[in-house]
Amino acid sequence: MAQRLQPVLAGVVTALVGFASSFTVVLAGLRAVGADEAQAASGLLAVSVAAGGCALWLGLRHRMPIATAWSTPGAALLVATGPVPGGWPAAVGAFLVCGLLIVAAGLFPALGRAVAAIPGPVAAAMLAGVLLPLCTAPVRALVAVPRLAVPVIVVWLVLHRFARRWAVPGALVAAAVAIMSTTSGGSVDRLRPVVELTPPTFTVAALVGLAVPLFLVTMAAQNVPGAAVLRNYGYQPPLGPALRVTGLAGVLGAPVGGHAVNLAAITAALAAGPDAHPDPERRWIASVTAGIGMALLGLGAGVATTLVLLSPPVLIEAVAGLALLGALATAVAAAVADPGAREAAVVTFVVTASGVSLLGVGGAFWGLVSGWLMLLLYRRRDRPAAPPADADGGRAQGATVTSTSAATGRGPGA
Repeated sequence: MAQRLQPVLAGVVTALVGFASSFTVVLAGLRAVGADEAQAASGLLAVSVAAGGCALWLGLRHRMPIATAWSTPGAALLVATGPVPGGWPAAVGAFLVCGLLIVAAGLFPALGRAVAAIPGPVAAAMLAGVLLPLCTAPVRALVAVPRLAVPVIVVWLVLHRFARRWAVPGALVAAAVAIMSTTSGGSVDRLRPVVELTPPTFTVAALVGLAVPLFLVTMAAQNVPGAAVLRNYGYQPPLGPALRVTGLAGVLGAPVGGHAVNLAAITAALAAGPDAHPDPERRWIASVTAGIGMALLGLGAGVATTLVLLSPPVLIEAVAGLALLGALATAVAAAVADPGAREAAVVTFVVTASGVSLLGVGGAFWGLVSGWLMLLLYRRRDRPAAPPADADGGRAQGATVTSTSAATGRGPGA
């Protein structure tokens, strides 16, 4: 009996941790690109139900613990990008195009390989630059609203030490208690599930500055690591069908505010690991249960949105920042791991984190472009120097490489 309940309980924990740990990031991102209260609640409902439906279908279809989720790094990208030319309808159009690109990556493996070919340090640095503004929110909250922020951060620290997976949900509960103790509550009408349809519009600035970076971040920071987690536990995930299903869910969810759906990376191990069930053939029950739980939690999007609206914005951003500290640490470590690409990664990080907007296109895109240009520059510098001519007009033996190659410990062609 205990083994029958084990994957179900693991699925419930996966859904709770996945929803509670990052729904604040989703709401902050949707509001940042122009959504009002109802549209943000609709978007949270859309990605919750879409992610839940994808997990249910993929788990039953392939009998694998294929957990799915909304794109948390993508939501952080929305915060970093801010308002886009054309407003909320243009952002919805970018969400729709992002979903189509994910479908295309599932249909045409060459596109998926092209995304995977983005230099790892540059992709990690772009993600780190996107996450940095949110991860500084706890510090800003300590200064702006110390009476509310201190209990939240203390709870997070204690749980992070003794029960790590519950650290962010615990901080969220602490924030909710603090908020309710200082407000009179919200209208009951706000608590009902809401669906707000927004006809998409398409602008070049939104497509280049939001749709493409959202696609790249979702693929590089969610789908690729999510597939790697499954492989680590001995599964061979059907990546093509998974991309097609999650991309289609993103397309359907975009008109009601959903930004992106993808393979889970952060919570994937909760459903795919041995804690879900000793028998790997039974762990798919955990991901299916998690999908059902995520969809049901999405029906409470109105409650979640009301909680956010009742609080000082910096406090909710602080909870979101605490949720993303681990992702930021991982991204920074990956960005600077290769000495030969370290400077290019730093340039990518600085440009992305600056939040600059040029020609209506946000910093994430320009960060990626800057990093690529730096890598191209260094590849030219790293080419072996031509050996000097000797007295007989020939070439001296033992030609040297450039100082950059020597400094990085890389030889010609490395």
